[in-house]
Amino acid sequence: MLCKSIVYSIRKSPKPRQCHNVPKAPLPGEPMKPYTLTEIPGPRSDALLNEFSKIQQIGSIQYFADYQRSVGNYLADIDGNVFLDMFMQLSTLPLGYNHRSILGALSCAGNQRIMANRPALGLFPGLEWPCKLQDTLLQPCVAPKGLQCVFTTNCGDCSTEYAIQMAFIKYAERRRQGNKFTKKEKENAPFNKPPGCPELSILSFEGGYHGRTFGALALTHFKYIMKVDIPSLPWPIAPFPQYLYPLDQYEKENKEEDARCIEQVENLIEQFEKKMPVAGIIVEAIQCEGGDRHASPDFFQCLQDISKKKSIPLILDEIQTGGGATGRIWAHEYFELNIPPDIVTFSNKMQASGFYHSYEYMPRLPYRIFNSWMGDPSKILILEAVLQSIETDDLLSHVCHVGNYLLCELNTLQHEFPHLMNSVRGRGFIIAFDMPCNDTKNKFLHLIRSKGIQVGECGIKSIRLRPCLIFGEYHADIFLEILRNCLQELTDS
Repeated sequence: MLCKSIVYSIRKSPKPRQCHNVPKAPLPGEPMKPYTLTEIPGPRSDALLNEFSKIQQIGSIQYFADYQRSVGNYLADIDGNVFLDMFMQLSTLPLGYNHRSILGALSCAGNQRIMANRPALGLFPGLEWPCKLQDTLLQPCVAPKGLQCVFTTNCGDCSTEYAIQMAFIKYAERRRQGNKFTKKEKENAPFNKPPGCPELSILSFEGGYHGRTFGALALTHFKYIMKVDIPSLPWPIAPFPQYLYPLDQYEKENKEEDARCIEQVENLIEQFEKKMPVAGIIVEAIQCEGGDRHASPDFFQCLQDISKKKSIPLILDEIQTGGGATGRIWAHEYFELNIPPDIVTFSNKMQASGFYHSYEYMPRLPYRIFNSWMGDPSKILILEAVLQSIETDDLLSHVCHVGNYLLCELNTLQHEFPHLMNSVRGRGFIIAFDMPCNDTKNKFLHLIRSKGIQVGECGIKSIRLRPCLIFGEYHADIFLEILRNCLQELTDS
């Protein structure tokens, strides 16, 4: 597949071969281009923000959206502004706004009854539930290769929480060698004491983001504002590779960086063996919140070798990378792992949340991994519509072609504006570039939003692009023209 050869950055700027489904014009119902009529946020958003601030902290809100008027790649706000959305609700919308296949699924009377009677799936699933899972999450072309079991949850944070619980349970079962719980384990567990609650840990990585519930937050090592004042767990934190770009100019240095990080992983596991043994390794396929940081297939293969040597699971966090954003359903498909990962978490573009695992990690007893809902059937109905569109419209190939085109053009811009842009990188539609500092990044974000483009940010100085799967070359050209104008304005100011 073409996307495999253009991994993180591109030196030249050739036109990719054309794909039959790359839009050359707006999609049905879309405006011709973005436009703004007011300051952002506009007066109506400002007034609503003032009212909303009386009941909730509103500092993160950029403006109020009008989802009735939003369509395809375009997000409208309540002040009449229309944005070309390159961020798509934190990269959670696979088909853009108000896609006909999703609206059709939600309008079906049978599906409405499934949604209206949200079941406790661990106790009273509907008769269609096993079949729905088989036809969506467990399709051979969807489920990660070799992982035949799936556990559905309510959100991405829940996926992390339950995945690490499963790792702990498996580790303790191996220690117990098949024996039943001891009397002391039963007595001490309700009071958070060993041996019922053993001193175990999960190894994670600097810059990682795995969620904001208690256990997931202990694995998250990103912005201090997420963690300050909140007690945490003293679990091991390894360095994640920080590559130099362009990759082809720093191959030796980046291989040395891989080796340094892998050595630290091994050392930390050894250091924690006596006081708080490592029961699993969790790592993002791409560190998205931490700055769109990639690691090589060699790095992930070495992590898997370590996990197998230590008989602990490798948990791949694909919450932000799964669902086709890289041009494949799972980003780890690019890593050429010798065997499947033990556990793969998912959410966001997959609509449904949860994790895949091998049969080896199936809990032996009921209620070990459990909550009231254990997922949401309505999300599976939406996922069903999304997967049909991915197949019918060949959207994975589309993402590869348009993603390569966008990367090529961004690479050209970074050579034209080297004082403002560097380190263009990406796979498919998970794309980022760096700016010289946080201050410049903030000026750029304000400027490009005022021109009708919605992008995201990550890390300290990175701009991230997360278009939906139906984003076409036509939309890319609109974005690139406005991006170039913004860079020129920043240069002239």
